[in-house]
Amino acid sequence: MSNVSIKPTPTASPAGLSATLVLALGTFAVGTDAFVVAGFLPPMAEDLGTTTATAGWSVTVFAAAYAVLSPVLATLLARLPRRTVLIAALAVLGLANLGSALAPSMAALLATRVLAAAGAASYTPNAGAAAASLVRPGQRARALAVVVGGLTVATAVGVPLGNAASHWSSWRTALATVAGLCLLVAAVLSLVMPPVPGSPRVPLRTRLAVLRRPAVLTVLPLTVLGMAAGYVAYAYSVPVLTAVHVPEHSVLWMLLLYGLGAVAGNLASGWATDRFGSSAVLTAGYAVMTLALGGLAWLARLAADTDVTDVADTEAVPLVGLLVLLWGAGCWCQTPPQQHRLIEVAPQEAPLVVSLNSSGIYAGIGLGSVLGGATLGSGAGAVYGLAAGLSALALLFLRVSLRWSRPKGS
Repeated sequence: MSNVSIKPTPTASPAGLSATLVLALGTFAVGTDAFVVAGFLPPMAEDLGTTTATAGWSVTVFAAAYAVLSPVLATLLARLPRRTVLIAALAVLGLANLGSALAPSMAALLATRVLAAAGAASYTPNAGAAAASLVRPGQRARALAVVVGGLTVATAVGVPLGNAASHWSSWRTALATVAGLCLLVAAVLSLVMPPVPGSPRVPLRTRLAVLRRPAVLTVLPLTVLGMAAGYVAYAYSVPVLTAVHVPEHSVLWMLLLYGLGAVAGNLASGWATDRFGSSAVLTAGYAVMTLALGGLAWLARLAADTDVTDVADTEAVPLVGLLVLLWGAGCWCQTPPQQHRLIEVAPQEAPLVVSLNSSGIYAGIGLGSVLGGATLGSGAGAVYGLAAGLSALALLFLRVSLRWSRPKGS
């Protein structure tokens, strides 16, 4: 999660676990900001006088900016005290979300999303490093789990919260609420966070030198490809779920099922990777995601048939819910085994490669949302079909690349 070394501070103590709860609230705010937009793309597009596909660029721009800025900001901000960086990052994120909430045009919205990504990219790695340094060595794993838990919960509820906000208030209110949460956490951190020193600055060229390793180069592209497969349809989940004749009042429940699947897939894959190995978990995950997205593509084409009745639509809702659950599980089971593979092939640069994997995740989200927006005009069947195809391609890439990514002697 962090791309800097972790050293305990003089303040490290059991009480440090309490401070990690505030840090986790910050990662929840960051994750919610990243995912909430997909929940209200249609009303956002209508308000800004553009199409849903164009509004989807707000997801793409945030993800792409995060992926690019993460290693750059880690280098530029390395020497600064982490407490200062964390508070400033949340303040930037909060102000950027206020700007997004007040944006009068699509251009203004995209500019504020880049600024929000800068805040998010500065906060997330440093939150993990700070949490680990605030506690005793025997508590580090628990502290990191608490901080990562904020992102996991945001993955589950971000889009449903955005969808609910679009019905109960407005998308502008939702972003303003995220802004308020960011500023609140920044204020609390300024009160409860003890000083945490920075780290020696490592040149960006040195950080990225690990990318020249062939084994790493066979692993990171899979993160991008796999996340792109999951996000082709997810970025436009509201319109594509409606297109399979899911009643409007059931869309929120479908999004919650996706989130539950994401959390369950992420947790189960960590245990399964230790027990069965990363390649087995990834193979199962991509197979499940391919089948789920393929099933949704079939249902979308069936729903486009004018002969499909309202009764048939209602009866299909449980099946759609199951497929959405499996889609979320298959998509978010990727991260633990991918991190495990990267640490295997580059154990001396473990924090760095995990950070690069995070950049790969957001690069995949950006790529997927671009492809989804480009395909949206052809119908939900095409969007789900493309997503299923990319997932199958990820599975193929995995099997072909395993021979090069295995450590020597294994």
